[in-house]
Amino acid sequence: MIKNRGMRHLALKVKDVERSKEFYSRVFGMKVVWQPDPENAYLSSGSDNLALHLGDGGNPAAQRLDHLGFIVESIAEVEAAWAWAQAERLEIVHPLKHHRDGSVSFYIRDPDGNVIQALYEPSISPLRLTL
Repeated sequence: MIKNRGMRHLALKVKDVERSKEFYSRVFGMKVVWQPDPENAYLSSGSDNLALHLGDGGNPAAQRLDHLGFIVESIAEVEAAWAWAQAERLEIVHPLKHHRDGSVSFYIRDPDGNVIQALYEPSISPLRLTL
């Protein structure tokens, strides 16, 4: 077993690095930490890293990645994010839902068809990371 603190890095193949870089910066506030060339960009939220690599973004109906998730601090923040996503006319995959386990989430799609969950999860969202 490899000891870990959870998934902190994800790499996606995207059709347009600049378009995807703008999407993840605008929608999730990620910052570019390194862009060695036009075909690759590395972004961070401060605790998670996302690599964008030029490639075939794939058929949205047949994507290999089921979804990636961004943990949100509170239910109120998920609800505010839901309202913002609608106002921004982001593609909604699954609407806001309050789940039986106390979690709250909704799903959107990025420009290459990747599904992204915004999630309040009662056992994870309150945790504070030490950077």
